Amino acid sequence: MCFVIAVLLAAGCGVPSSKTPSPVAATNAASSSSGEAKHALDYPLARTVDQVDDYHGVKVPDPYRWLEDADSAETRAWVDSENRVTFGYLEKIATRAAIKERLTARWNFERWSTPFRQGKTYFVEKNDGLQNQAVLYTMSDLTAQPKVLIDPNSLSQTGTTALVDYDVSDDGKKIVYGLASAGSDWVEFRVRDIATGVDSADVVRWSKFSTPAFAADGRGFYYARFPEPKANAALAEANYFHKVYFHVLGTEQTADQLVYEAPEHKEWMFGNIVTEDGKYLLLSIVKGTDDNNMVLVVDLARKGTAPLTVIPDFGAEFSYVANDGSLFYFKTTDNAPRGRIVAIDIKKPDRSNWNEVVPQQEAAIETANVVGNAIFVGYMHDAKSAVAVYSMKGKLEREVALPGVGKAAGFRGTRRDKETFFSFQSFTQPKSIYRFDLVSGKSSVFRAPKLGFDDATFETTQIFATSKDGTRVPVFVTRKKGAALDGNAPTLLYGYGGFNIPLTPWFSVPFMTWVELGGTLAVANLRGGGEYGRDWHLAGTRVNKQNVFDDFFAAAELLTNEGYTKPARLAIQGRSNGGLLVGAAITQRPELFGAALPAVGVMDMLRFHTFTIGRAWVDDYGSSENAQEFAALRAYSPYHNVKAGTRYPPVLAVTADHDDRVVPAHSFKFMAALQSAQAGDAPVLIRIETQAGHGAGKPTSKRIEEATDELSFAFHALGADDVVMASVGGPSGVGDSSSR
Repeated sequence: MCFVIAVLLAAGCGVPSSKTPSPVAATNAASSSSGEAKHALDYPLARTVDQVDDYHGVKVPDPYRWLEDADSAETRAWVDSENRVTFGYLEKIATRAAIKERLTARWNFERWSTPFRQGKTYFVEKNDGLQNQAVLYTMSDLTAQPKVLIDPNSLSQTGTTALVDYDVSDDGKKIVYGLASAGSDWVEFRVRDIATGVDSADVVRWSKFSTPAFAADGRGFYYARFPEPKANAALAEANYFHKVYFHVLGTEQTADQLVYEAPEHKEWMFGNIVTEDGKYLLLSIVKGTDDNNMVLVVDLARKGTAPLTVIPDFGAEFSYVANDGSLFYFKTTDNAPRGRIVAIDIKKPDRSNWNEVVPQQEAAIETANVVGNAIFVGYMHDAKSAVAVYSMKGKLEREVALPGVGKAAGFRGTRRDKETFFSFQSFTQPKSIYRFDLVSGKSSVFRAPKLGFDDATFETTQIFATSKDGTRVPVFVTRKKGAALDGNAPTLLYGYGGFNIPLTPWFSVPFMTWVELGGTLAVANLRGGGEYGRDWHLAGTRVNKQNVFDDFFAAAELLTNEGYTKPARLAIQGRSNGGLLVGAAITQRPELFGAALPAVGVMDMLRFHTFTIGRAWVDDYGSSENAQEFAALRAYSPYHNVKAGTRYPPVLAVTADHDDRVVPAHSFKFMAALQSAQAGDAPVLIRIETQAGHGAGKPTSKRIEEATDELSFAFHALGADDVVMASVGGPSGVGDSSSR
């Protein structure tokens, strides 16, 4: 469960700037460099308040607490003023128009998802290129013309309504689908007749972090939801008391049947899966973002009976793979930090009765799926994909030949299928879709995109940095073939390092545009992620979180030492937990970077758990309510480690006022403190989107606008406008450019 209402902004508010250092910035001013701030930009006034919190006897100021109220008139005026300053600056970057034109051209290619079949019908998502949202189609066979089933682009003029989670009934006649608006994680479920394309009257609201699952007879579906939030609190109220319900088609949501709840454990959240044979409802219970989970199974034929407890504690990950009657297959980290597959008879769930099917390997297991009578296991070798196929008894039958070094995903289907589909992509190759024949073991191309550049002119290599404690840290480097190692390449270093999420190679239009325009791209595989299994993940969590930042610094220093770049030419970027990474990096080592692009970052590590789903992140971060963890959090929390009089590198922070996952207050408070503390004239700007959320479902048009601003800011901050203009033709420097 990883890191997914418009607010009318005040207009015409001319607000004077403030040069008064904030209490947060002043707290550590004695240890920072001295010097009066000389802002080249007239930042909006962000008043300070005398808010001081006591954490285990330590007094910690929070002078910008008022910015946590995203809907107040004062905050909205500040947002409006910040955007005027930011876009006033961005519009003067001469390369901005050329970068937007290149991004738009490169984004305009056909993109397909991996198809799946239910009944006699194939389902697949496709984006023609510049459509704001992908469209869900049906196909009678793989050669048939796709037929539109759900087009979310028709539901909003701004393109901000997104199709998220859905499930098709076993007979292939109905689909329950979720819609999310303006980037919020809140989802509304509706039901559509597939043959007619007509929706029923069914509407289910206030679901979040839940995929609907049809009952085998199609009379209704299971889902999980939170209680309806208080008025005007949907985007900030803490999410507790998740419950599983069954909705009978044709009835009101108020009549939905409660299937399971745990009121004594308000933080628990539930995943619900109906097994392929339709006989069981599996409930996966988590306390937060950690993959460790409990497993309960409801025998749907025995109404009124209590669920069977299969996994009674949170000691390891148990991800459902398939079942043969009461024999359930799970991917687990139990006694296997890199993963293994076990079979458990739910009627005899004692550990002594378990059977190991696929043992732990040197490479970590990322995915496991059963199609036909074969188990497709996706491995990570130094963050690169490999796929092996096993029999249901665990015998290795074959390895899937992949098109190159990159990321493979998919391999889903039913026990009856004779085919499956998978995608493959790399940093230089967009996602292509392949059909895999289970009988022959051979793959064939189903859809491959056509791009406007020759990917053979670029190359990706993997180098390894040595972190502070000696840990080997992989770094992917992508650049033009034959590019000089003279330390002058404008370089973008991207990282994440959290929540067991691996950064395996993937194609990104902004990344590839950066490289095509003359930059070097580096992606670091930091601890906290899932590249090497559970131990790698835990080594970057809670009181060990500093390891993540040290890994990132080691990657940056390696790029400099090996001649790829130098600090003045090195930009860093990360989103969400990666935004935290960037915030911590510039507050700990500001001299190491030439520009920073933190997006939707978690910046207040002492209060993150008090907003929406933030309390679930305690699994990774720890909590300020624990004295030992408070000390670790306080030591790196970006907001609390801003130092007055420090020369920070140029910063463009990105957030959204509808982000109900990492609430915008994180970025608001951090950037208010940074603007007050900044010495010298390097710009520290915040770009606040007013019709989007955390990122999931963001329309293509807004993705292009955001990427345009990030790339143009980074190239300009690194003094590399000439590199861009040499690639596109034309003069470099600062001058008139296109408006937002």
